[in-house]
Amino acid sequence: MQDLTPKADKARYVQEMFTRIARRYDLMNGLMTGGRHQAWRRAAARLAEPQPGGLALDVAVGTGDLALAFLSATHVRRVVGVDFSDGMLKVGREKLRRLDPAGRVSLVAGDALRLPFPDKTFACVASAFLLRNLADLAQGFTEMRRVTQAGGRVVALEITEPALPGWSAVFRWYFRRLVPLLGALVSGHREAYTYLPQSVARFLPPPELARVMERAGLRDVGYRRLGLGTVTIHSGTA
Repeated sequence: MQDLTPKADKARYVQEMFTRIARRYDLMNGLMTGGRHQAWRRAAARLAEPQPGGLALDVAVGTGDLALAFLSATHVRRVVGVDFSDGMLKVGREKLRRLDPAGRVSLVAGDALRLPFPDKTFACVASAFLLRNLADLAQGFTEMRRVTQAGGRVVALEITEPALPGWSAVFRWYFRRLVPLLGALVSGHREAYTYLPQSVARFLPPPELARVMERAGLRDVGYRRLGLGTVTIHSGTA
C-alpha cells in the first residue's frame, strides 16, 4: 500500500501527533509490547556500538529510551539525541534528569531529514521506530550516512508485519483492532494509534528497505528479525 500523503503534510502531522501523545508514549510502548521494546532497543544499541569512547547519535530520540540503552548496554560514553517534537523532547529531558544525572545524553531539536550536524560527526547513528514516519525515507538514510564516520554503523529498529503463517493473522488482528482501542483508553488519542498500524501496513518489507539503504550509500547492509518477526533491526556501514 503506497503512502500518498504529501511530504510536508506528513511531517507536520507526525510532529504534532507525537507531541500530543508524548506523556503517555512510554506507557503505551510498554503495554503494546509487553515490555519487550526495551530489550529490542538494547539489541539495536549493541549492534551499532562503535569503539569505546565513540559518540553516538539517536535520531528521533523521543523520550530517550534508545539513548539510555546505549549507556546501559554498550561502552558508549556520550549520546546526542535529536527530535523535532517539542513535546517528546520535554518529556525526554525530564526523564534524563532522573535516569542520567551525569548528563551523558544531550538532547537537541532537529529534523531527521536535515540533521543539524557536520559531516562525519558520530561514530554510530541509530534510531528506534522512526523510519515509517519519515516523509522521505531515502533522504533520511542519506542524512544518517552523512553524519556517520567512515566505518561506523547506521542501525534502525522498526516494526514490521510478521510472515509466519497463522501468527501474522493474529498480529494484524491485535495491531489493527486492539491497539487503537488501547491507545484511546491510555493516551486519549485513538487517531495516533490508528495511524501506527496503518503506517506499518504501508511500510516496506525488510528486503526492500535494505535496497533503499544500499542506494543511500550504506555498505554491508543486513537485517535481523525479532519478536517473532514483529520488529526488525536494520543495519549498514557508512
